[in-house]
Amino acid sequence: MQSRTDSLMESLVNIVIGLVISTIANHWVLPAVLHVSMTFGQNFLISAIFTAISLARSYTLRRLFNGRSVWQAIAGLWRDRPAVTA
Repeated sequence: MQSRTDSLMESLVNIVIGLVISTIANHWVLPAVLHVSMTFGQNFLISAIFTAISLARSYTLRRLFNGRSVWQAIAGLWRDRPAVTA
């Protein structure tokens, strides 16, 4: 099982690589597709915002998939819910 620190480090490395790729891709894609011209700073800011969102998502999913207790808790919610009667 991965530690929380290892999960965070894996997510950070993955996200930083994604930030670089996203910033470079946006530099070429946005003007070509949307006809929007942006400065490097604006492009980087947009990429950084989406990167922060992606980091939170990636870390949360990693912890969910890595922790059996989470899945057991979710299964317990379904198992312990009252039966619906008509």
